[in-house]
Amino acid sequence: VQFVESGGGLVQPGGSLRLSCAASGFTFRSYGMSWYRQAPGKERELVAGISSGSSTTYYADSVKGRFTISRDNAKNTVSLQMNSLKPEDTAVYYCNAGFTVSVFPSWGQGTQVTVST
Repeated sequence: VQFVESGGGLVQPGGSLRLSCAASGFTFRSYGMSWYRQAPGKERELVAGISSGSSTTYYADSVKGRFTISRDNAKNTVSLQMNSLKPEDTAVYYCNAGFTVSVFPSWGQGTQVTVST
């Protein structure tokens, strides 16, 4: 099982970023997928989740209305569109299989998102 996250960077408050996660080593289309983040000194937290067929999504209250999760089962990828970014969104972002609960113990290297002036 492997997850490769990309798309992070430095952005000003109010800006946007689109994160992508390429997954391999399991039957992607059979699993929900989720994005998590971990800020310095804090525990990893769930940000958003999407069911295997994209019919159901979940968002943490802190990102609801600003972030959108989507997936492409043909390409084994899951994305996170992040708009109206705030400094408190600064963190390393990770993806994993499972709808709001991580299924696999392995994690990717994550992608750093920094929101700052």
